[in-house]
Amino acid sequence: MSYVCKNLFVKYIDTIEGKLASRITKKNVSVFLREDFTDLAGYDQVGRALQNLTQKGKLIRIGYGLYAKAKTSRITGKQVPVKPLPTLAKDALKRLGVKIQMTKAELEYGGRNSTQIPTGRLIGVNKRVNRKIGYKGALINYEVAAR
Repeated sequence: MSYVCKNLFVKYIDTIEGKLASRITKKNVSVFLREDFTDLAGYDQVGRALQNLTQKGKLIRIGYGLYAKAKTSRITGKQVPVKPLPTLAKDALKRLGVKIQMTKAELEYGGRNSTQIPTGRLIGVNKRVNRKIGYKGALINYEVAAR
């Protein structure tokens, strides 16, 4: 019986979806780009495998070609990202080559010029970003910081 189970596991690992799943569990990062898996298969095959992993609850799609690791919520029992959305967005932007900077609200709050606490849904960037990052209707906005 264990021999059969072992073979089923090997067959799963031999599939592209299995290779993606094993790479995701081994990596210490929480955000993945579609380009991270181009060495395993073609564009369409990787897309289908990522879609299958998303449907199975291993990943959550947070943007075009952006995926985050998922975990089961103890409260609702549904799949949620392993980190908060602003943290995932900052990690994704860094991976895309965008420098993260402080927003005006963060600077004012840090300098004690304001008592309004920044929400984190506005991220300061060094250049224009035309990418939507979000989850379940909550989107990240960008503020291009002065150079």
